Amino acid sequence: MKCPHCLIAFHDNWREDYIKRLGSVLEAPSGGVWKYQTAHCPKCDELIIEIGNTDEQGWRTVYPIGAARGPVPKEVPPDLAQDYVEACNVLSISPKASAALSRRCLQNILHSRGYRDRDLAREIDLLLNETDPKKALPHKLRETVDAIRNFGNFSAHPIDDKTTLQVIEVEDHEAEWCLEMIEELFDHFYVGPAAAKAKKDALNAKLAAAGKPPAK
Repeated sequence: MKCPHCLIAFHDNWREDYIKRLGSVLEAPSGGVWKYQTAHCPKCDELIIEIGNTDEQGWRTVYPIGAARGPVPKEVPPDLAQDYVEACNVLSISPKASAALSRRCLQNILHSRGYRDRDLAREIDLLLNETDPKKALPHKLRETVDAIRNFGNFSAHPIDDKTTLQVIEVEDHEAEWCLEMIEELFDHFYVGPAAAKAKKDALNAKLAAAGKPPAK
C-alpha cells in the first residue's frame, strides 16, 4: 500500500478489531457490526485508520481525510488546482463525487488548450487527434486519456452549468485513476512547458552576457 501521508509505499501491517460500546460490538445500520483497522507507516510513523462493517466489502479511510497526492504544482491555474484538491479530498468518502470533479477538471484543461466541442467525448477526440507534434500527447498519456472514456458516463454527456458535477458511476480504483490522469496532464500542459521555458530563458541570459544571439 501507499501511505496517504507521505506517499511512500510499504507492506500492509493492519491490525483489525471490532468497534465496541459498553463492552459489546457496535451494530451497523445494515445489520452487521462495525470494525476498524489501523496501520503505522514505517517511513513517517503516521497513523492510518479505516472503518468498515461485516456486511460490506472494502474499507473507508477516516484518517487522514482526503487523498494525499502531493502539492499542486504552482504552474497549474488556481481554478484547476481547486477542483483537483477537492477531488482528492472526497475520494475516500465518495469516489463518484471525486470522479465528477475530475471530469470537470479535465474538461476545463481541454478548454484552456482550445479543445472545445458539444461534449467531453468529442473534446477528448480533438485532443487525441491533434496533428501538431508540439501539442500531441505522448503515447502513454494518450492511452490513459482514451481509457477514461470507458468509465461509466465520464465523457458521454455534455457538461454545462447544470451537469458539471453530475454523479458518475465509477469503481473506486477508476476514481483514483482519474486523479492520476489529471496529475499527468498538469505535468504535460503546465509543469513541463514552464520548466522548458525557464531553461531556455537561462540559456538566453548566458548567451546575451556573452554577446551572442538568443537560441531559437
